[in-house]
Amino acid sequence: MIRIDGLKKEYKDFTLDVSLEFESGTINGIVGTNGAGKSTLFKSILGLIFYKEGSIEINGKNVKDFKYEDKEKIGCVMTESFFSETFTVKDIASIMNATYKTFDKDKFFKKCEKYKLPTDKRIKEFSNGMKAKLKIITALSYDTDLLILDEPTVGLDVIARDDILDEIREYMEADENRTVLISSHISSDIEKLCDTTFMIHNGKIVFHDDTDRLLCEYAALKLDEETFEKIDKSHIKAYRKEKYGYECLTDARDYYVENYPSIVVEKMSVDEMMMIIIKGERS
Repeated sequence: MIRIDGLKKEYKDFTLDVSLEFESGTINGIVGTNGAGKSTLFKSILGLIFYKEGSIEINGKNVKDFKYEDKEKIGCVMTESFFSETFTVKDIASIMNATYKTFDKDKFFKKCEKYKLPTDKRIKEFSNGMKAKLKIITALSYDTDLLILDEPTVGLDVIARDDILDEIREYMEADENRTVLISSHISSDIEKLCDTTFMIHNGKIVFHDDTDRLLCEYAALKLDEETFEKIDKSHIKAYRKEKYGYECLTDARDYYVENYPSIVVEKMSVDEMMMIIIKGERS
């Protein structure tokens, strides 16, 4: 389990201020606009940035007290960082082998072969899809309990994205106690993969729920102004004004279908939910 309590990281024009938990054995999606705080949250968990307030515990141990063997149990893929592009796959294997006691060289090269990643070419000659797959393969090539992925599928075609999602699923299937944190601007990836979805905005967690609930029980209500004034709002999470009236986000689709048969009720993607929560008013 990851427990974050009162974490506060301040910059000149931005503050991350969050408390949340991620259960062991789950894949957790973090969604939000650029600059919302996703990368800052991940860097805090990884111990890459200093914060004055709050605490982060992984399996009951404060990350500030982590030793090398604790850090070795965390795999990560960050958007802006990787090995030098002058390296080859063989170079990376040598570095990983010297750095991580549990690095599985055979598994690493088998995965490279599976995805047709040349071992003698420099990384700078790889396509974006090949680079993304290499990042994931590298992070999965040693024994970890936690995997942190910052936009691992950004800029990739649908086939490359699906390959990466399959690798994450395989990682979880191998050990039910593992935990994955993944941020993505592609809502379909979150919907397909994640057990829980967290929404972050301006450095704060503004919303979270089980992804299955989001897809099955949440919906958009399209209401004219008169209906909006009269309708039972106890199950409305957020709303925003539109030309025709109001668009409302509810977590009780069936309630409104049964009790207000004349109103328009539509399914929503995670992206569409985020638009209402961030741009609208929360109930």
